[in-house]
Amino acid sequence: MKRSTFYVTVGLLLASSALSSCVEKKPRKDAGRTDTTTSGAIQFASDDSFSPIIDEEVEMFNISHPKATVTPIYTDETNAVKQLIDEKIYLAIAARNFTKNEYNTLVNKGYKSMRAVPIAYDGLALIINKQNQDTCITVKDIARILNGEAKKWSDVYPGSKRGDIEVVFDNPKSSTVRYAQDSILGGKPINSPNIQAVDKSAQVIDYVEKTPNAIGIIGSNWLNDKRDTTNVTFKKNIRVMSVSRMETATPLNSWKPYQYYIYNDSYPLIRTIYALLNDSYRGLPTGMANFITSPKGQLIIFHSSLLPAYGNMTVRNVNVKDQ
Repeated sequence: MKRSTFYVTVGLLLASSALSSCVEKKPRKDAGRTDTTTSGAIQFASDDSFSPIIDEEVEMFNISHPKATVTPIYTDETNAVKQLIDEKIYLAIAARNFTKNEYNTLVNKGYKSMRAVPIAYDGLALIINKQNQDTCITVKDIARILNGEAKKWSDVYPGSKRGDIEVVFDNPKSSTVRYAQDSILGGKPINSPNIQAVDKSAQVIDYVEKTPNAIGIIGSNWLNDKRDTTNVTFKKNIRVMSVSRMETATPLNSWKPYQYYIYNDSYPLIRTIYALLNDSYRGLPTGMANFITSPKGQLIIFHSSLLPAYGNMTVRNVNVKDQ
């Protein structure tokens, strides 16, 4: 018997850069800089969660501007923003805006041009071992797992014999952990008794692949199968859970972090990725941020399976028949 299933792919008509090119007087900390938007050498910081995208953006920027050398520093979100506040860098990639305190700190140092520029929208993905058949989950049950109320798989899926739930994050200070605390737990700390924090996002996938009772929380840009140009499949060595806002999760009310479900807000766990700038000099850090929001830079984001922040979206239906 043949069954017809409809999948939705998202097309992208890219818009122009969202950053302006106006110039303002540079503060004393910028004294001696000679870089321009297309030349010179700088470093900038990024949460490691976004390294697959940022690597591609940097490679293309450096190729497009042979007089420029841009080097990313991959770290956790907390340290990335701290380097910006400490004036060690002028561009940071993070999954949040400036806090009020951070903004005021920079103002007190004489800066006047702080900007948080959206560059993409990311679906925070929940991944499980390939042996695990429990693939639908509610936001409420995710919170129960994180706050320690649900300690075993049977607490979420009655009858499950999978044992304790091992929760795996990329880094204790990453944007993933902060999102879980702020947006899923309402500002409360994670209190799971079986929590693991590795070092990098790639290690979360490796851990879940080898651990039948694990659940990993990771940015969806790590899951894109590069063989699939439609961005509707994920890596084959793990399973990606479908997430529901309802009281009970079913295949009909639960969604995976595909681009279209981020676009139409069906997927519940969405975060905005920002380019945080404190570049009053308007040099190479601004040039890099301009590139990421340009049509070429947004196309890189589109192919990474994230949703670009700029562009007119077109949607088409694809009819897929299962035997």
